[in-house]
Amino acid sequence: MTQVFTDDGTRIPVTVIEAPPCTVTAVREPGRDGYAAIQLAADAVAGHKLTKPELGHLKKAGAPPSRTLVEFRDPDSEHSIGDEVTVEQFEPGQRVKVSARSIGKGFQGTIRRHNFSRGPMSHGSRNIRAPGSIGASADPARVFKGTRLPGQMGARRVTQRGLEIVEVDAEGDLLLVRGSVPGPRGGTVEVRDDG
Repeated sequence: MTQVFTDDGTRIPVTVIEAPPCTVTAVREPGRDGYAAIQLAADAVAGHKLTKPELGHLKKAGAPPSRTLVEFRDPDSEHSIGDEVTVEQFEPGQRVKVSARSIGKGFQGTIRRHNFSRGPMSHGSRNIRAPGSIGASADPARVFKGTRLPGQMGARRVTQRGLEIVEVDAEGDLLLVRGSVPGPRGGTVEVRDDG
């Protein structure tokens, strides 16, 4: 993240997203596939890191060896296989949604994972960060699904909606989006129109 300033001096916190041109590698049609979408290839890698079927699929579209293939639902798309999609598709002021895999936090207790409060620290209390009773007894003799307990936190797909594009740098293949986006630095994100 960084910040930019408007002409009147207002500071805007932005996230800089590098978005190199993506090649259209497949076009889904409602008559054949049951839905309308385009598949884009991104994140170029060395050819030996992919399987032969993956390389063949990309070669048919004229795309370089790419690690990531993502489908974007688009019923009004006029793209064909081999076309390039660039940051020029976006414009300042446009609302977008950004999806990514959130930063993994590992196994966490209930205080960090669910914002529980801790117990008393004094007078021999041994229930400081413990989750406490979870309710079940001889009947129903089990823990209900969905009970807020310790466990794996983060590392799941998150979509941040309603973000605004502040600036589009076509020469540098950069998008400046107001606010923060999910995922770690250097992670792969998907930017879609939030119309």
